[in-house]
Amino acid sequence: MTRLFTRVALAAMAFMALAHGAQAQDAVGIDQKVNEIFAGATGWFVNGIFSPIPGTSFPWIVGWLVAAATIFTIYFGFIQFRAFPHSIALVKGDYSDPNDAGEVSHFQALATALSGTVGLGNIAGVAVAVGIGGPGATFWMILAGLLGMASKFTECTLAVKYRNEYPDGTVSGGPMYYMVKGFAERSLPGGKFLAVMFSIFCILGSLGGGNMFQSNQAHQALTGVLGEYPGWITGVIFAVIVFVVIVGGLKSIASVTEKVVPLMAVIYVGTALIILIMNANMIGWAFGQIFAGAFTGLGVAGGFVGALIQGFKRAAFSNEAGVGSAAIAHSAVRTKEPITEGFVSLLEPFIDTVVICTMTALVIIITQQLMVDEATGLYMLNEAGTAIATVDGNTGVSLTAAAFGATFSWFPTVLAIAVILFAFSTMISWSYYGLKAWTFLFGEGKAKELTFKIIFCLFVVIGAAASLGPVIDFSDAAIFAMAVVNIFGLYFLMPVVKRELASYQSRLKSGEIRKFTE
Repeated sequence: MTRLFTRVALAAMAFMALAHGAQAQDAVGIDQKVNEIFAGATGWFVNGIFSPIPGTSFPWIVGWLVAAATIFTIYFGFIQFRAFPHSIALVKGDYSDPNDAGEVSHFQALATALSGTVGLGNIAGVAVAVGIGGPGATFWMILAGLLGMASKFTECTLAVKYRNEYPDGTVSGGPMYYMVKGFAERSLPGGKFLAVMFSIFCILGSLGGGNMFQSNQAHQALTGVLGEYPGWITGVIFAVIVFVVIVGGLKSIASVTEKVVPLMAVIYVGTALIILIMNANMIGWAFGQIFAGAFTGLGVAGGFVGALIQGFKRAAFSNEAGVGSAAIAHSAVRTKEPITEGFVSLLEPFIDTVVICTMTALVIIITQQLMVDEATGLYMLNEAGTAIATVDGNTGVSLTAAAFGATFSWFPTVLAIAVILFAFSTMISWSYYGLKAWTFLFGEGKAKELTFKIIFCLFVVIGAAASLGPVIDFSDAAIFAMAVVNIFGLYFLMPVVKRELASYQSRLKSGEIRKFTE
């Protein structure tokens, strides 16, 4: 542990020396070149994923996600609401048998998955949604979170049912496995092809949303505290630390981040609660702005459609419902009943999007009203006297930092620390997701694993040096591409989940399944 902190401290000192020693003109030159190359190389991919439905401005991928979440919600009889109390009981460990196969408890599986989703999507993603789509984007984020609970329930049940269990007690699971094994069980063709496609997109997703977006926003947070300096410096330092972690120090780092990251989450949510309590008289007004903006022209980019698109896009990026990534983490749970992890996993979008994202949005919306008369206000009033969003030079995490900083001047510094920790934990989680996909495609082996880890760290540098626009576009495209394949597979396998659900509920009702403590 001492070695770990020594390495981090040395990296931090090196970072400070480089940051203050670099010249601004160097930053513009290198960062701009990296950005131009990156944007040019990925533009075709982004355009393909987000191309609109013919005759509309509505991206087909958003409709794909909305339709799937709605279908799963109806097909399973609004399971996310019916099973909510039982989900809480499972997380508490009421039905947990320590002798079941698996590596972690229900709570630990949920916490692990949340460590990869609660973070910059909640901090920066919400700011992007509100900044572009207006307050109304929050309504669609909440709705997407509620519907997404059913998608998460479906994929995580399958991840446990079709996982590989090894003699040493470890397990491997996720969409790659339930596509191959589930399709074979149902005598359906194409399972292997879907698994390969998902693995390819998972690798891209790990390099994009799970990597570049994280380092990009971490750099933005640091510049807010230290001043402007080249993005590649942040990238290099982060890459070195991440490489040390994923090559040889994963367990020791995880033992630190599993304590520190939840602490920062509590500080972040706690600060938001304090701001909301201090402005309790404005909460009703803020929700009024959210509902009005959801169905009218309050959105800055496209009114109703702009708010809807931004809300669903950012919600999907934040909670990853339907993407399949979290299913890899949930598959390691210790249970003999696959459906139980489906119940537990549906809590994830609720905590991530419905609770934390909504709190962030409320703080930003309320702050805009309080800062209307400020020269550097986050928002302004339109001709009708209604508050609308203006980024005013603040994008992503900077907008959230400015909003919280309006109440607590010290908060941007705390947020910068939180962003670094969140970004770090998310990169670690996604390096694991990407590595699992990589080894599924190319097989196990130290040389093959090392190749992926080096590639992953190179993209840490690219993400920090590129501008927010190309990074966030590529991140969305890569992650949503995973959802295209995953949801297609879920449609064919959801009858399996329904049988598991019926069997479990029948045995639970008859008393065959009891609390383990009874």
